[in-house]
Amino acid sequence: MDGASWREWTSEDRHRIRVIAAQRRRGEGLGGGVFSHMSAAVLWGLPLARCEPERVHVSGAATNGHVRAGEPAVARHEVTVAEQDIAVVDGMRCTSLPRTIADVLRSASEETGISLLDAALRAVASGEGLGAHDETAVEELREEVARHLHPGARGVRRARALLDLGDARAHLPGESISRLYLRHIGFAPPRLQVPIDGPRGTRYFADFGLDDAGVWGEFDGRAKYLDPAVRGTDVDVEAALLAEKEREDWIRGTTGRRVVRWGGQDIRDAGTLRARLAAFRVFPRAQR
Repeated sequence: MDGASWREWTSEDRHRIRVIAAQRRRGEGLGGGVFSHMSAAVLWGLPLARCEPERVHVSGAATNGHVRAGEPAVARHEVTVAEQDIAVVDGMRCTSLPRTIADVLRSASEETGISLLDAALRAVASGEGLGAHDETAVEELREEVARHLHPGARGVRRARALLDLGDARAHLPGESISRLYLRHIGFAPPRLQVPIDGPRGTRYFADFGLDDAGVWGEFDGRAKYLDPAVRGTDVDVEAALLAEKEREDWIRGTTGRRVVRWGGQDIRDAGTLRARLAAFRVFPRAQR
């Protein structure tokens, strides 16, 4: 691919291209292994927040064999992958969804792990609409992931903590990372996608109910206003901004709570989000 085309793709799409290239180079066998970790994640359509691996991940009991010149670099994990933990996605053999999630939670950063987990839980939820999801399906997937987190394995303690934190109601990686940092800062677990009755029978949803601080929290990604696929192809930027202002005015006026907003630049790390919230005099209860 030429450089300009490559840069237009998302990090997930670029890694998927690497996986396809590895499949074509190495054939069906892949040295006895299957695609795993973040390489399996992109096949399952999951996000890789703050992560763009250059190596394709393959797992199996016998994954040795050399990489030919020009072949994408391959990270081989010599571990057993049971037959029930293997799936075929778009014609490519990879680890099952629960095994993939467990592997990423153990090996990737907290930010990458929680974003991927939330997206996977959301994907299995069958409910329609912002506030609805099938809690049974969500808990079943959570239990299946937990079965792959074996005591004593590297990264298991952190993976279990993230698994407990995972929530299908987060809609964007930015929301997932925000929730992770709110926990690190010391806020009580926020309510997510809180329904608020709007005018004329409508319903609004607040991203975060920060009840210990008595405010609503909103993560504003740029796509909310600038990406037609997100804001709606028949809605221009001015209309999207006006609608958001009317929404916020209604929420503040009817609930008596402030709405505090932050964006991607405010979640570079937990300290950056803490400073943003502190500027608005928003603190965890223990720090007030």
